[in-house]
Amino acid sequence: MPRLAPLILTALTCASLLVGCADNTTSSTAADSKNLAHIKIPEKVKANTSITVGAPDTQVALKLSGQIDKLPFKVKWANISGGPQCTEAFRAHSLDLCSAAEIPSIHAHWTGLDTKLVATEFRKDPLKHPVYELGIAPGADVDTLADLRGKKIAYSPGQAQGALVLRILAKAGLTKNDVHLVELPSTGDVYPTALGSRQVDVAPLGSVNIKRYPAKYGKDGGKTIQHGLRDDPAHLWAPTASVSDPQKAAAVREFIKFWARSEVWIDQHPEQWIDGYYVKDQGLTRADGEYLVKQNGHPDIPADWTAAIARQQKTVDLLAKETGQKKFDAGILFDRRYESVAADAVAEAGQPR
Repeated sequence: MPRLAPLILTALTCASLLVGCADNTTSSTAADSKNLAHIKIPEKVKANTSITVGAPDTQVALKLSGQIDKLPFKVKWANISGGPQCTEAFRAHSLDLCSAAEIPSIHAHWTGLDTKLVATEFRKDPLKHPVYELGIAPGADVDTLADLRGKKIAYSPGQAQGALVLRILAKAGLTKNDVHLVELPSTGDVYPTALGSRQVDVAPLGSVNIKRYPAKYGKDGGKTIQHGLRDDPAHLWAPTASVSDPQKAAAVREFIKFWARSEVWIDQHPEQWIDGYYVKDQGLTRADGEYLVKQNGHPDIPADWTAAIARQQKTVDLLAKETGQKKFDAGILFDRRYESVAADAVAEAGQPR
């Protein structure tokens, strides 16, 4: 591994603590993946039922749309989201539901944590509105995916960015042995800093970093290129233990309805979302918020998960091949009792999906 700047070393240490703690406290065998199809979810949720949810953006959306006080049960909000944080909270039995991409549930299965995906969302026109672009360091001489051979690529195992790197290599006809993977967490400005200081040649950039990186390093030759792959899966994710409990399962179902409608509300109220979330909650500039609204495109909430599971299976198979893990049926990660809940809620509210 190349010598790392202090900022990156600090970030790498923090990420290692998060991921390492999870891996070291569980069995190396895969999770049992309990089948919940036979467990009936009650038609109504009791008002005193409580679930802890890590979905900060949904919390803001429900406040802005005036829906948060209409939840028919108790919600304790946790200011966390994403794979590493949610995984740790799941293991500590302190979280019932969170927002995450596709990879954390796969990684959890391989490290013995039984979880379920209970809601699924994509982006309409996903190739036009990708979640990530490849940041290219000044002087790296990368213009196409074929140029990745022999390059130093930032890699975050167990997260969406890490799996995307492997998928991009496969598309280019390469394997991880054809490049130099540099393990770095994808948090904050770690990837842009590593690119700008030329400690890595390539890194997947998301959110405002897609805009900020070339603005800051473009004069030196820094740029981004498209990878041409779908990278848009987003989920609500739960420990199997939580959705095995009938009342919590009912609360999760009702929460999914509010979540789905809030996703469409965000799409239909961009000005309120920019001001209330990106500017006031996230501390971004209005220009950054406007960019992100345009970058994010429109939500696609499917009523049928068949295609989503098939895409997840391809990811499982690729990761198993590249990491030495055992293949498994991706369908076990999805709790199909909830399959049409989100789409039905949107339809009932008269909102387009």
